[in-house]
Amino acid sequence: MKREQRLTQKSQYTTIQSQGKSWANELLVMKAFPNELEWSRFGFSVSKRVGKAVLRNRVKRLLRECARLITCKPGWDIVFIARSSVSTADYYQVKRAVEELTQRAHLLEQA
Repeated sequence: MKREQRLTQKSQYTTIQSQGKSWANELLVMKAFPNELEWSRFGFSVSKRVGKAVLRNRVKRLLRECARLITCKPGWDIVFIARSSVSTADYYQVKRAVEELTQRAHLLEQA
């Protein structure tokens, strides 16, 4: 994922947390907020409730790859927040959860 497609500052996360719209399923919570850019940016939040560092990093890698593969509409800041049940999920379950949330939010770009 390119650097301009990542959320890197705490202020960006707090803006999305406070003003963004939220969607959830059993594995993830997704918050989205429109930005003024020509591309979408992604952020990932995995707390210590998910597991130890190795497991949290694995979940972040899975989420990053799933976000890279979806064709999202430009102009959105999106944060994926992992729930503790994601620790037992495999790649396909995480991918399905990401696709479901982005589809429910009408953020998937039509091919």
